[in-house]
Amino acid sequence: MAAESTGTWKQKMAFDLEIEGYTVKADADPNFGGEGYGPKPKGLMLTALAGCTGMDVVSILGKMKVVFEGFEVRIKGENAEKHPKVFTKVHIDYVFKGENLPLEKIERAIDLSLNDYCAVAATLKNTAEVTHSVIME
Repeated sequence: MAAESTGTWKQKMAFDLEIEGYTVKADADPNFGGEGYGPKPKGLMLTALAGCTGMDVVSILGKMKVVFEGFEVRIKGENAEKHPKVFTKVHIDYVFKGENLPLEKIERAIDLSLNDYCAVAATLKNTAEVTHSVIME
């Protein structure tokens, strides 16, 4: 299935980005004419990664019958110095809340996501070193 999206210019550097019937606002950095209309498109790549790998991990852990009370995916990316300033390093913190969570099953779910299922991670790995940590709260 092919993905499709439409960007509609609103004003200055602002766009409404439409995908699957949803609209996401986006804008440029203020140094390049942005005025805070929405997040910068490059940051949305990290948001897409959080959703992609997070959904994978939840699905896989569900099949493993792992029950947790809370789960967050926190991501930081480092940019190259020169244009196009791609991400060169991406670090993902998988943050779990719950009692007696099985670390080995959680690590397996993350490994499957990052290496077999998450297309966003696979795409980012073309330019970035992708690392992760598991945090239990």
